[in-house]
Amino acid sequence: MESRDILFSEASDLRMAVFRLARRLRSQRAVDSMSDAHFAVLAALSVHGPHTLGALAERERVSAPSMNRTVNCLAEAGHVSRTPDDTDRRKVTIDLTDAGREVVAETVHRRDAWLREALDELTDEQRGILQQAAVIMRQVAAR
Repeated sequence: MESRDILFSEASDLRMAVFRLARRLRSQRAVDSMSDAHFAVLAALSVHGPHTLGALAERERVSAPSMNRTVNCLAEAGHVSRTPDDTDRRKVTIDLTDAGREVVAETVHRRDAWLREALDELTDEQRGILQQAAVIMRQVAAR
């Protein structure tokens, strides 16, 4: 096997492993009916604070109309609030409600608990390797 073929196989194996792990983690939710896209908006607001609709759409790399539909669903569920801008009535600031913060906190708790349980089944050496891999994966993701 050529080295190029080996690299392709390694990349494919890693991609599939990361994809499967991410899918398992995403399944650990506080609200089973909430889509990944909806949770991503709640998580972005939790980490980065209130956003205008346009800034939130840009952050999540979706169109403004698509983000508007997402925000409408989240607002109807009581997870986000919309506050008109005092100086520009065309702008609206989107922020988490207490219920939205609770969904984020509970989802993060469930995901961390699932992963801790999975890691508990590994050897110390395996956990060390994964810790090193996490550093490398962050570097790759930052490219």
